[in-house]
Amino acid sequence: MPQINPERWYAVEKLIDHFCDTNQVPAIALQVNVKETSRLYSRGRQRLNDNGDTLREDAIFLIASITKPIVVLGVLKLLEEGELLLGDRVKQFIPEFGCAGKHGITIRHLMTHTSGLPDMLPNNRELRSANAPLSEFVKQICQLSPDEPPGRIVQYQSTGIAILSEVIQRITGLSCAEYLDQVLFQPMGMKDTSLGVPEEWYEGDQPKVARIVEIRIPDELDIEPDWDWNSPYWRGFGAPWGGLLTTISDLGKLVEMLKNRGVFQQKRLFSHRTILKATKDQLASISGLSATEKEGKGWGLGWQMVTNTKSDYYGDLLSTSTFGHGGATGTLLWIDPELETSAIILTTQPQEPHGRFLARITNAIVSAIEC
Repeated sequence: MPQINPERWYAVEKLIDHFCDTNQVPAIALQVNVKETSRLYSRGRQRLNDNGDTLREDAIFLIASITKPIVVLGVLKLLEEGELLLGDRVKQFIPEFGCAGKHGITIRHLMTHTSGLPDMLPNNRELRSANAPLSEFVKQICQLSPDEPPGRIVQYQSTGIAILSEVIQRITGLSCAEYLDQVLFQPMGMKDTSLGVPEEWYEGDQPKVARIVEIRIPDELDIEPDWDWNSPYWRGFGAPWGGLLTTISDLGKLVEMLKNRGVFQQKRLFSHRTILKATKDQLASISGLSATEKEGKGWGLGWQMVTNTKSDYYGDLLSTSTFGHGGATGTLLWIDPELETSAIILTTQPQEPHGRFLARITNAIVSAIEC
């Protein structure tokens, strides 16, 4: 039975201490679960310019693209309720989307990054600099031409997740943030989780917004202060592709539900089959993809599959049954069913494209597990 070797676990803590003490990473919060055993560890500081400001136990992190599969879970809830099918064309729900070569794009294409859409809009920087609302992004994505016809390439695309959020709104009449709160966060008691900062987080003597950890913005990213990850604009924007704010304990509840195939604290939130399908490679079901295009890649419904050729973020030791997602702000979530182990690693150091710190921490975690 898998279990944590205490001596080897110390090496995990020592590595995290080293990253934070040398200021390579300002803050790291970690939760590892092996079977029923849970380990928590955190180090670093809440604010970048205050060495005495220790990272709070209830710190709230912007988890960036880990948001994507969570939005997909919201759409899968609609699928379970009979509101849509994976093979439905997106234009059935958003008629204005069905133009400029996007007529054949389906819900499945958006969930598996096979729609042919680009990752971001060509004028993404200009829109953010103007503090444009989400509705403007959606409007322009609807006018966009895909880079390739749907089902031909595997291309990571934030634009497709934005469209899935609009599908949620068109069907339910609720914003994506409201819907996720209603069907996911509230049922699991994720009280410190929100897609974008809501107004009530600014209220009271101890506003919740003060718990949000500051992210270090590397110079090479060339992000302007008025729309970077720490700005009021971006925190409030609620990007469906990267705007979720949460704590390590709240995210741990989501992981528990996924590991239990849709059950959280004896309450079934999703069908076993829904979670199984979401966390298994779906690229084989995309008929237009060539073998070359599929090679070394793996996507479930929103979740990334760890393959032998892809160690970015995930390190080198996880089994090929592992699924998860990383985030550009320096975050990672993975679940390895073979090891019966999960890990949430939240940092404030952007690490794209290779996630070196995250990968090294993951290798140390896996090395601490005895089977």
